[in-house]
Amino acid sequence: MLLVVVAFVVAFVLLLYMISPLISPKPLKLNGAHVVVTGGSSGIGKSIAMECYRQGAFITLVARDESKLVQAKKEVEKCAINDKQVVLCISVDVSKDYRQVESVIKQCQEKLGPVDMLVNCAGTSFSGKFEEVDVERFRSMMEVNYLGSVYPTRAVITTMKERRMGRIMFISSQAGQIGLFGYTAYSPSKFALRGLAESLQMEMKPYNIYVTVAYPPDTDTPGLAEENRTKPLETRLISETSGVTQPEQVAKIVVKDAIVTMGLFRTIALFYLGSFDSIVRRCMIQREQAKAADKRE
Repeated sequence: MLLVVVAFVVAFVLLLYMISPLISPKPLKLNGAHVVVTGGSSGIGKSIAMECYRQGAFITLVARDESKLVQAKKEVEKCAINDKQVVLCISVDVSKDYRQVESVIKQCQEKLGPVDMLVNCAGTSFSGKFEEVDVERFRSMMEVNYLGSVYPTRAVITTMKERRMGRIMFISSQAGQIGLFGYTAYSPSKFALRGLAESLQMEMKPYNIYVTVAYPPDTDTPGLAEENRTKPLETRLISETSGVTQPEQVAKIVVKDAIVTMGLFRTIALFYLGSFDSIVRRCMIQREQAKAADKRE
């Protein structure tokens, strides 16, 4: 029976891969397109901007830290394929004030033309046990990871509908597909992106606007390094089972075909659930044994 189930899953994944060209929209030509990348000053966002620039796009980088934006701009510019390309930098917190976000999107469209593709990559992560996480952290996670994608999307959608074209991409996480130990604040904020994307796609498809969601695994970024400082043992052990991906690799996959390839990532991730549960149980037993030993001493 197990072999039959495995064979069915493999066959289903292969079927999705084969029919994807038939159900996917016509690829967007990036040469000359205006691509806005939030969270574009580092990590996956910067790598996506570089990958798009290599294909001839005009880039608007959006992030909070001006000094990081300036450095990121220099790195992206090195990927130019012609002397007409432009990299524009805008410093703003996309999760706080919608009117401010709307204003900066208007500015970048005045300078580089209508937005052809928006990549929502602004985000943050945090791990910790539910009862040990400050309640304020739950609010901030939803603000940055969810509203930080809602606001830029809302700011570009009207023009895209008028033009009857556009691409919107949300960068979620594997923790946005399966709930994991230690991510009670982080996972819900990434799960929310899927609900937003699926609902938005249904509204926007008649206008030739397509929405995709990427679910990358742990990626070697400054954000991951910061997150690792607070990871519980169980979360760290779970993370180690899948290894760490380089942001350049994620960027290539996301830009090429976010829906199908990240769907494969999700399928693979589901197979890890059983081993994740055993890790959590093993750690719990070890902790209880340690407490019992301390009481005996």
